[in-house]
Amino acid sequence: MEKTIFYTPDIAVSTELPEEEGKHAVRVLRKTEGDEIYLTDGKGHFYDAKIIEANPKHCFVEIANRIEAPKNWNFNLQIAFAPTKNIDRIEWFAEKATEIGIDHFSPVLCRYSERKEIKLPRIEKILVSAMKQSQKAILPQLDEMIPFAKFIQQPFEGRKFIAHCYDGEKSLLKDTYHKGENVLILIGPEGDFSEEEVQKAIEAGFEPISLGESRLRTETAALVACHSIHALNW
Repeated sequence: MEKTIFYTPDIAVSTELPEEEGKHAVRVLRKTEGDEIYLTDGKGHFYDAKIIEANPKHCFVEIANRIEAPKNWNFNLQIAFAPTKNIDRIEWFAEKATEIGIDHFSPVLCRYSERKEIKLPRIEKILVSAMKQSQKAILPQLDEMIPFAKFIQQPFEGRKFIAHCYDGEKSLLKDTYHKGENVLILIGPEGDFSEEEVQKAIEAGFEPISLGESRLRTETAALVACHSIHALNW
């Protein structure tokens, strides 16, 4: 039976549930003193716990057991993307990619970006919910948005790809990626990267790739990239 998971990032130093999680446990699920619940710290651990004070504002637990729960993929997957004007589409991508399995989200400001800023708290909540729903114990990293030129200069230990729609020499992702490799994939805005951005990325060590024949929306391309890497590692 699937367990309800409560996110408790500070459980190593405090046995009080975050207020939102405490309200959910006590008011929504009607948990009370003595009830057993299941926690995660989002850092690779699950916890068997028992409620010792069932107050929706200050819900305290007692830890019975800590369970190591490493991720079930043996590579690091980072997707960098230009957020869409309609933020719901990026929230959808963030949710689905977390369910599939991803390590790192990086919003990037490109020349043709439709959205110049992004508010992280809403997306962070979506990541937490998707982590719990998919029974994972590791919360993906979510970065602040940074300019494209700065992003491509950041170090990364693994293969780096840029998916774009321009003509020219590029490989299909499935034909160039090798099982087990750490991978960073750059996905552009609806108007694509500029040709200059593509060239600058290639000079910074990014390999140009295609995700297939269809022209995909930003969030679709990002999710296809995420799922493709997992499929290539099966």
